[in-house]
Amino acid sequence: MKKGIVCILLFLSLISLSVAVALPQSKKASTSAKELPFKYKKWLEEEVVYIISEKERQVFLSLKTDRERDIFIEAFWKQRDPTPNTPENEFKTEHYRRIKYANERFGRETASPGWRTEMGRIYVILGEPKQITRLENESEIYPTQVWFYEGMDEYGLPSAFNVVFFKKYNAGDYILYSPIKDGAQSLMWNYNGDPADYMSAARALANINPELANISFSLLPNEVNLSPTPSLASDLLLYSKIPAAPTFKVSDSYAEKLLAYKDIIDVDYTANYIESDFLADVFVDSKSTAFVHYLIEPRRLSFEQYGDKFTAILEINGTVVDSRNTIIYQFERRVPIEMNSSQIDLIRNKLFSFQDIFPLIPGDYKLNVIIKNTVSKEFTTIEASLKVPGSENLWMSNIILANAVDRNSKQAVQIKPFFFKGVLLRPSPRNDFLQTDVMTVYVQLQGLNQKLKEEASVEFSIIKGDKPVKIINRKLSEYVDPGNIIEDFDLRDLVPDYYVLQVALLDPANQPLLSRKENFYITSLGSLNRPWVLSLPFTSSNSPEIAYILGLQLFNKGELDQALPLLESAYRRDPDNQRFALELARACFKIEHYPRAKDIAKKFHNSPDSSFLLILGQSLQALEEYEEAIDAFKTYLVKFGTNLSVLNAIGDCYLALDQKEEALEAYERSLQLEPKQDKIRAIVKTVKEKRE
Repeated sequence: MKKGIVCILLFLSLISLSVAVALPQSKKASTSAKELPFKYKKWLEEEVVYIISEKERQVFLSLKTDRERDIFIEAFWKQRDPTPNTPENEFKTEHYRRIKYANERFGRETASPGWRTEMGRIYVILGEPKQITRLENESEIYPTQVWFYEGMDEYGLPSAFNVVFFKKYNAGDYILYSPIKDGAQSLMWNYNGDPADYMSAARALANINPELANISFSLLPNEVNLSPTPSLASDLLLYSKIPAAPTFKVSDSYAEKLLAYKDIIDVDYTANYIESDFLADVFVDSKSTAFVHYLIEPRRLSFEQYGDKFTAILEINGTVVDSRNTIIYQFERRVPIEMNSSQIDLIRNKLFSFQDIFPLIPGDYKLNVIIKNTVSKEFTTIEASLKVPGSENLWMSNIILANAVDRNSKQAVQIKPFFFKGVLLRPSPRNDFLQTDVMTVYVQLQGLNQKLKEEASVEFSIIKGDKPVKIINRKLSEYVDPGNIIEDFDLRDLVPDYYVLQVALLDPANQPLLSRKENFYITSLGSLNRPWVLSLPFTSSNSPEIAYILGLQLFNKGELDQALPLLESAYRRDPDNQRFALELARACFKIEHYPRAKDIAKKFHNSPDSSFLLILGQSLQALEEYEEAIDAFKTYLVKFGTNLSVLNAIGDCYLALDQKEEALEAYERSLQLEPKQDKIRAIVKTVKEKRE
């Protein structure tokens, strides 16, 4: 018995530590919040102390300005709004009603406000009980209240349970009762038995109030417990499940996103983060160019109505960085969406899937995409790891599982997301399927030699638990294109459950060379919410845009020798394209091919892009054509305004021409704008000394 009690007490101490963050008494938290302005300290430590998650709390404490805190508070309530498309936030209204009620009804026996009492805390978290039993005038029982709750399964709570409060020794305010910590003996005036004998105490209480005796042993009405001590279930309810209930249905990832993007996106957006599902994979085309195919499915897409038109405008910003955190590629898209009333009715209750594609050079990368709806001021983000194979390696892609395909599409001129060999796939990032669906599997193989193409095979295994329930083996030679494997699976003979699909490449001796796994789920539901798709075609397969992007990525990665031929190819195929011209000019200048850089920049010296005049001036300067360089730099200043580096470059050119007065004029003008230029100041001093 004593050993059991020690274990229980140890368990309770661990629970107390785990839920300390849910209570307003955390020394660390109060110390961290001490420097907050009063209204924010009050909001954090009084108004939302019982319903804020630890992640939300830490993010809030890390914010630096009142503006950021206001935005966070707005986002906090929006995440909890059950009807976000209506003016009223019913959750917020109900929460503050509970606080007011607690302050009015509880804590009369203490100096603390009602919300800080045990009753107040439970009321703020759970709301009005289904039933309250008051035992406040019993001769043998301390004043006791039993609050009965039911129907709170969606908050991770039991379907029915009791919460008991009592006045210990008939003094002070009501406190929370624990079957393990307190036991039935704590509820009775004159119990003199062994405090460790829970059963004896419960039997004694049963002689006074049988119903209360049962509740005193377990707060769960349907719990079966044959042990002589109360089970841990009641205390798990009190100290773990009830404190966690306010955040059970709330995803607090928005808080991290707000913190991560508050300095990147406009403040109007930061309170309006939307969760998304996404998929991002790499596949190689017939010309051995790798493309990133990605889709994003935000939980909602909001439209604004103007007359009979419904509008959303998406701004997509993507960034690819390598392992050294160097930005390899950045892209932007702006996609206006306009629908009439009949069109909006068709998609109103559907998910939305944005799909896109772009080429990427070999390597390991991180992809970050931000999608902003400029109409509703909402945003969502994704982050994904990408691995682009080299052409020399044997390689297997990740598996794509599609719930629908279009095989009637002809090989399109344009490159499209999730379009392979004339087959357009409709994947879901959740990999969820109906029993009536046909699951189409796509996987890509690269680096196959002729022997593997003729004699190797691919094995598909559907696994439930740890046992295969279906295995299919196909020779690669059976496929029209052994590098692009497409296989259909009828799901009708599989029961609804979670599964794993394994695809393995087997050598001629049936030994595995490569394998991939993908989880999927078959639901028992009659239907699933399939999205309407906005798919952005990239460009034609013969477009110089591909060479330009790959060349730009190589340039950003510092691989200039590989970048230059691609940039040169794009420019030669479209010599009037200023983007192509500019990056080629930059690359030529970087490798000190100044004549080529000069010629390209000179062609576009009247461009509204200041970079051409800058590269022209710098190239002329490097070629020691100083007078022409000065002309280019001066034209730059007239068209684009003052620039310190340009003023200093003019001074350098004049100095090279031994025109000291003109050089000093340029340098001194630069120093007037920015005095803290030690190098320029030293040059000026030297020139003046030599002049004298």
